Amino acid sequence: MDTVAQIIHALVSMLSVLLMLMLLYQLYISFYGFRKKTKDYQDHDPGLRFLVLVPAHNEEAVIADIIYNLKHMEYPPALYDFYILADNCTDNTAAVARQAGANVIESFRESEDAPTGKPIVLQKALRALEGYHNQYDVVMFFDADNLIDPNMFLEINSQFLSNPGKADIIQCYLGSKNKNGLIALFYYMTYTITNRFFQLAKNHLGLNNVVGGTGFAVTAEYLHQRGGWASISLTEDFELQIEATCDGKRILWNHNVRIYDEKPTHFRASLRQRIRWAQGHWFVAFKNTRRLFRALKAGNISFGEFLSTFLYMYSLVPYVILVVQMFLRLTINIFEWTGLVAKVPVVGLFNSWFLDNLPAFSLFFYSFIVLYYVSDSMDNGNRFNLRIFIPMCVSMLLNTVLAGVAQVVGLFKYKKQNTWVKTEHKINRLEASNLLRHDESAPQIVSPEPNERIA
Repeated sequence: MDTVAQIIHALVSMLSVLLMLMLLYQLYISFYGFRKKTKDYQDHDPGLRFLVLVPAHNEEAVIADIIYNLKHMEYPPALYDFYILADNCTDNTAAVARQAGANVIESFRESEDAPTGKPIVLQKALRALEGYHNQYDVVMFFDADNLIDPNMFLEINSQFLSNPGKADIIQCYLGSKNKNGLIALFYYMTYTITNRFFQLAKNHLGLNNVVGGTGFAVTAEYLHQRGGWASISLTEDFELQIEATCDGKRILWNHNVRIYDEKPTHFRASLRQRIRWAQGHWFVAFKNTRRLFRALKAGNISFGEFLSTFLYMYSLVPYVILVVQMFLRLTINIFEWTGLVAKVPVVGLFNSWFLDNLPAFSLFFYSFIVLYYVSDSMDNGNRFNLRIFIPMCVSMLLNTVLAGVAQVVGLFKYKKQNTWVKTEHKINRLEASNLLRHDESAPQIVSPEPNERIA
């Protein structure tokens, strides 16, 4: 039994080293996010034609806002069309959208057990819009609860035209509509950090960026080559990203225009969303690992791109490592308490586990506290505020536990990809002005006044 205990101790130490190596890589990436320059392309006159798709399931409370937003973009109306994709709605989403002046494509299940969700409605919409690749240059995707910078199409147009034949997908800055409360604050913190110190940093390094589920543009030609919307998982955005990378395609980042997304405000809603994300993430990772190695062998991607993509595919592993370590530590303590092995003079289960991972926790603190304040200042103009430091720490700790639970549950449920759990949306406008970009050139969000909204 002493041999078993030694093996467990060695395994715990190995897992700590693995966790440390993964965090060190993220530390290296983050250094490239400190650069102030965010725009690496030239301005161009409007020229590209946009097809905009907005999936919506029971979104009558918020759908009018994005429609109003899309009708008031700083881009020639003749060069873009947008469609609301009313997916199995049981409310008035389709009617509200039509009253607001939107094109609407309604979709319904063929049977009770037929799959549903965002991937399915996108598949159906692109089939219905036959020939879209001849009529449009770019297909852009938003969620129904989003608000959008009015100059987004103009900036995406310029970025594509500045990289002819070199860009296949562009992901825009993922902003937040709300950040009040311990749950929403954590989302705001993580997106604020990753936008600059992961996404922008990777763009500076010439690595492919992460596709974030909304606010991304795909060339119509590449989408058509893929057979339309071919991604089927619960994280269809991540699936698109991995498959595009394996195909040798380029995914760029735009830090200069934002979409504003409503974040969950309750633990239960956040847990459901995170489990869904984890289910999809694990599924896509397991499904595409061999494909990624084949892409490297075939020369479709560089080793740097391979390493970056592989580590992101398995970026949920640290949460699992921490849970496994706790379990192994508990096993050792049970052996000691029952006299199966001699007691080792340690300071206890938690302290021993904590000391093993102290370097990793230090990097974690740097990533969540230091980088948050820097990115919030550089991108949002928000100064250091000591009054919110304690709420920040509480939010970080509670949500890290929540996220850890979600990753483990998602791992056990990863094969289930047909059940889509909706996140409810109800926020019509930005919660506060400090969620906007802080530079003088930043456009103001176009959103209807209350009396302009469609009831």
